[in-house]
Amino acid sequence: MRACGSRPRPAPSSCRLTSTCAPESACSSRSRCCSSASSSSVVWRVVLPKTSDAEARIIVKDVSKRFVLRHTHSFKETFVALVRRKRLATTFDALHDVSVTIREGESVALFGFNGSGKSTLLKLISGVLRPDGGELLTRGRVAGLIEVGAGFHPDLSGRENIYLNAAILGMSKKEIDERYDEIVEFSEIADFIDTEVKHYSSGMFVRLAFAVAIHTTVDILLVDEILAVGDEPFQRKCLDKIRELQSQGKTMVVVSHALDTVADLCPRGVLLRKGRVVFDGPSHEAVAMLRAK
Repeated sequence: MRACGSRPRPAPSSCRLTSTCAPESACSSRSRCCSSASSSSVVWRVVLPKTSDAEARIIVKDVSKRFVLRHTHSFKETFVALVRRKRLATTFDALHDVSVTIREGESVALFGFNGSGKSTLLKLISGVLRPDGGELLTRGRVAGLIEVGAGFHPDLSGRENIYLNAAILGMSKKEIDERYDEIVEFSEIADFIDTEVKHYSSGMFVRLAFAVAIHTTVDILLVDEILAVGDEPFQRKCLDKIRELQSQGKTMVVVSHALDTVADLCPRGVLLRKGRVVFDGPSHEAVAMLRAK
């Protein structure tokens, strides 16, 4: 597990990892910590799991995330705002002091209405975003299927994009070579594998994206709404593959509006409402609470 030494630093314009982290040989995970953006300094602290957290793959502690909402304003509005020293940009708190611990081998579903913070939390765990406050730690290799096609280049062929995307997800060329045939077979688009992906249909695109992500050597798999894309036979195939990974003890965090399907897939559910955790327990109970509102 990577630990960061404790020492204050001047607040940077954006959060970043401290350079005092332990060498990779001494750790098996990565740690991301951020203090509130309003602080005068950023304090990087040692983030080591307690004995009871020894098998934790994901630790989210008091994490908050704020976005700045910018709008187009006329010259007059801008001038008046400058004179009155009024800010034109507004902020939106996507997450408020969220704390969740997910252990090795757990499959957890994130539930909530649109705008509740599900996808934001998933992106924080994946490292796509960084928190504005709190601590976030992951142990092991993480692969995220959060935005379909992220990491794909439209002007490259399906074959080239397999190597590109798998490399982004952390696989070596040797690992990709060994799993290439499995990826192509799973995607069911072998006849078009040397065609530029910009000519793919949305269904072909998602097949290839899911095939790459699901065959990556990972400890933690993050999936956002991918089960809602593609035809029914391919969805069943994806679910079967996810269950196979579950049987191998992989840790999973899933977001989907297919409530009953995900509740059956993930025993544990975390319900978010307006950026706050309001329930953490059996998935079917979380679904019942969501539907009751």
